[in-house]
Amino acid sequence: MHPLLRLLRFTIGSLALIAGIILHAQSSAGVVNSPDGRLAVEFRLNAVRAPVYLIRQDGRIVLQESRLGLIRDDADFSKELVLSSASAVEPVEDKYEILTAKRRLNDYRANRQVFHLATADGKKMDVIFQVSNDGVAFRYFFPETSTTVHRLQEEVTSFHFLPDTVAWMQPMQVAKTGYEASNPAYEEYYQKQIPVGTPSTLGAGWVYPALFHSGETWVLVSEGSLGRTYCGTRLRHESPDGEYAVGFPDSRETIHNQPVNPSSALPWLTPWRLIAVGSLKTIAESTLGTDLADKATGPVDATIKPGKAAWSWAQLGRKNTIYEVQRQFIDYAADMGWAYSLIDGEWDEQIGYDKVKELADHARTKNVGVLVWYNSGGDWNTIKGTPKDKLLTHESRIQEFNRLKAMGVAGFKIDFFGGDGQPMINYYLDILEDAAPYGFLVNFHGSTLPRGWQRTYPHLMTMEAIKGFEYITFDQKNADEEPAHATTIPFTRNVFDPMDFTPVCLEKSGKTKLQTTPAFELALSVIFTSGVQHYVDIPEGMAKMPDYVRDFMKRVPSVWDDSKFIDGYPGKLVVLARQGDNRWYVAGINGEAAEKHLVLDLSPLTTDGTGLLITDGAGQIFGQSSVTLGTDRRLAVTLKPHGGFVAVLNPTN
Repeated sequence: MHPLLRLLRFTIGSLALIAGIILHAQSSAGVVNSPDGRLAVEFRLNAVRAPVYLIRQDGRIVLQESRLGLIRDDADFSKELVLSSASAVEPVEDKYEILTAKRRLNDYRANRQVFHLATADGKKMDVIFQVSNDGVAFRYFFPETSTTVHRLQEEVTSFHFLPDTVAWMQPMQVAKTGYEASNPAYEEYYQKQIPVGTPSTLGAGWVYPALFHSGETWVLVSEGSLGRTYCGTRLRHESPDGEYAVGFPDSRETIHNQPVNPSSALPWLTPWRLIAVGSLKTIAESTLGTDLADKATGPVDATIKPGKAAWSWAQLGRKNTIYEVQRQFIDYAADMGWAYSLIDGEWDEQIGYDKVKELADHARTKNVGVLVWYNSGGDWNTIKGTPKDKLLTHESRIQEFNRLKAMGVAGFKIDFFGGDGQPMINYYLDILEDAAPYGFLVNFHGSTLPRGWQRTYPHLMTMEAIKGFEYITFDQKNADEEPAHATTIPFTRNVFDPMDFTPVCLEKSGKTKLQTTPAFELALSVIFTSGVQHYVDIPEGMAKMPDYVRDFMKRVPSVWDDSKFIDGYPGKLVVLARQGDNRWYVAGINGEAAEKHLVLDLSPLTTDGTGLLITDGAGQIFGQSSVTLGTDRRLAVTLKPHGGFVAVLNPTN
């Protein structure tokens, strides 16, 4: 062979070897493990140099290879990328206190690695992974500095599930549909145990959180740390082969026709994509949504406290938003030891500002705070309920907030928002930031999902984003759905974020017939978490309850120190234990129309084993009995069809 030919062959071979080494390095870019080593996310660039990831638990794939990347107006960060470098794996730890969640003190531990990517012309994007024992989180970061505002055309992030996976998912409502064209409001029933790949029923995608189950593994997908530089997202309508992609809002989900897609100058950090992974117990006990939320920006106002609230609207309607009735409900809250009473819509016209001040003055003498309702207003909202258009600008908000502060109002419920576009997200945050210096409690209704805002803004007590009890008052079909619905949302909507379902209707009169038993309704005071829990029961109904039930409703805590999953399955059964005021409250609800005999293992609970059990009665509304757990720490309890129970266990001596 000619020496030159031999040299050429050697050179080509060497280049091929080098290319192979580079390709191998790119195709197996990195593995990030959880602190306990059971969970791992694998990141690489595929054959077209597109960033992808997959997740394993105990070596088994639980999420197939899925896509990563963003398409910006000036660059495509979803393919033909170069892996410039990767950071070392670093431990992350964060300890924090939160009063509006299922666990007051939390200790987040994870491993973090950052992969630095670039386009062919040198534009940069990082992918940041954090893996904890209960899940995987990742987000994107554009590290360059530029005052030029860029806009995202698409996020290509996907979640590719195994073929045998089934899901519990809530359809996204179509913009400008529903009551006075006020959708989306996250107020649809969950589709239960559907095969992955099933198109969304309304054609607009699926909301977060979305729950998936395959074999022994459960996965919950959500979004967290949503700030001013992004829109709220959802899972897209189509999911071929069980691969769900992130979607941006409908162009109509906005204010003043502003673009809904995310835009920002650089540097630019996106929200977290959250994937809780493990057993159903792992999902039910996970705090990933608040673990990864942005921390509060300033000191927490010590006067802002969660609490229970009286509320007339659900059973008595708008016509009873009048002075005499609202004074009665303030007295009712005081008698029950509840912290708040909510005066709902039309109060400005049917009571008036001056008379609401009188109510707030009266409430203060009884250690009760008054909350008032507002219509969010704006060109996205044709609903006529008042007060309206008072909160649209910073100037109008400050004027109204000064007036409310002088009246002695403690906070407000703001209703009928217009979707997830970036301008609408900024409207939420504008309200929260303007309300903070006044110490006002905030509750958003007809709203999006909180996505961890309750940690960033501790005065945010709750948000609706659920088809709650009000719908049960509208139509019998909703009452019929309540048992399955209520046993689904502790594993979906209410896992990470507070939820204003407005639970507990022990006696209901009206056109619909409750399908749940009184003990089922009572148990919701424990099972559903919300910073302010607005109860449906009115004074006349509560007066008919046994003393021990009224005492329970007076004493059930508003802040939970800990929460544990005991038993359950989405749509069929929920048994949770929550610790508050040094006692364990164990509550269960039956989502099915068949009696269930349970033997519950309560050994994880620190208790002396004695306490009170409240169940559905035989021939009466309720029944009560004392509890003494044996050495096996097990509790036997029978749930009626669509029934429930609560047990209050005493602390150890």
